[in-house]
Amino acid sequence: MTQRDGPTAGTAPHPVLAHRYTRAEEREGFVRALFDATAPHYDRIDRIFSLGTGPGYRRRALRDAGLRPGMRVLDVAVGTGLVARQAVAITGNPALVTGLDPSEGMLVEARRVLPGVTLIQGRAERIPLPDHSVDFLSMGYALRHVADLGAAFAEYRRVLKPGGTVLLLEIGRPESRLAHLVERFYMGAVIPALCWVAAPRHRSGELMKYYWETIEACVPAETILGALGKAGFTNAACTTELEVFRAYTARA
Repeated sequence: MTQRDGPTAGTAPHPVLAHRYTRAEEREGFVRALFDATAPHYDRIDRIFSLGTGPGYRRRALRDAGLRPGMRVLDVAVGTGLVARQAVAITGNPALVTGLDPSEGMLVEARRVLPGVTLIQGRAERIPLPDHSVDFLSMGYALRHVADLGAAFAEYRRVLKPGGTVLLLEIGRPESRLAHLVERFYMGAVIPALCWVAAPRHRSGELMKYYWETIEACVPAETILGALGKAGFTNAACTTELEVFRAYTARA
């Protein structure tokens, strides 16, 4: 295994959000604590947010990116297993899927629904897997939470076999003003309010407020594609649906 000794010079996915934490070094602890606290309710949050369309979209995105039966998969930021469940269904064997997440709370929930899947606590910037050990790497809606795009993408390329595929699912800001206003109202106000009603004694509403704040502050798609290229990936591309849902793909 040849992990990098430290982060490469790169780009943070968004600037420091001073009302949440005051220094970039505090981001990881803040995010981990937030996901630990909301893990038992995360699947309910996802159903509220996606209006029940999430599983089908994730499965289609994996297939469109080239995931096939028999491939070995690493799902980074596995969370409660929302992407990994679809990867298991496609590959046909849970032993072919590995999930990585820094949040122990999320891993506790993932273990309930992913029997046979290897689950590891760890960070995108330092993946505890050997070089060239997976055919396909996925990450669902968590790229905004890494510390450094360059460091994460360098690790992704290291663990992927030559010619392997990376798929990054994200939510971005629409280009049109009207679509942005609708997204801001829905994700910045409606979804947090519904989460506070559904789980009033937990931090679900806070999580979704933070979710929206990171979307608004996130670097543009061109920056993410450029960082993939700098890490050595080829054929980097981004497809967008409904001006919001983005799927980044590239080859190692």
